[in-house]
Amino acid sequence: MSALDAAQAALAAEHAAVYGYGVVGGRIGPERRAEAAAAHDGHRARRDVLRRAVRDLGGEPPAAAAAYELPFPVPDTAAAVRLAAVLEDRVAGVYSDLVRAARGPLRRDAAAALREAAVRAARWRGGDVTFPGLAERAPARP
Repeated sequence: MSALDAAQAALAAEHAAVYGYGVVGGRIGPERRAEAAAAHDGHRARRDVLRRAVRDLGGEPPAAAAAYELPFPVPDTAAAVRLAAVLEDRVAGVYSDLVRAARGPLRRDAAAALREAAVRAARWRGGDVTFPGLAERAPARP
């Protein structure tokens, strides 16, 4: 995978995360609302950085979709917390690809974004995974 392809995939994941955190924010309890807002802001900032990175790599940044399909219904706070963890896992996965494909400052930024997503996922989930960014690529456990 080229650095451009990986950056475009990361940008698409950030678009989806921004949308997803809009749903999380609407369903999350007041005790975690500030955490959801901070994550939303973080993903918006990363999205903007990636737009510039894609252009710098000679590509055209993909636009956000009007809506994204959620992996499951989000009727309450518990589902919102689960969704936030899933969003972070997905973002970590694409950033792991970008870390492998990129060089220089873009690689450092991708590694920082991977770390941020892994920390947020662990906070939402209440525990961590051994290899953040690779968990979603592992076969499902029975």
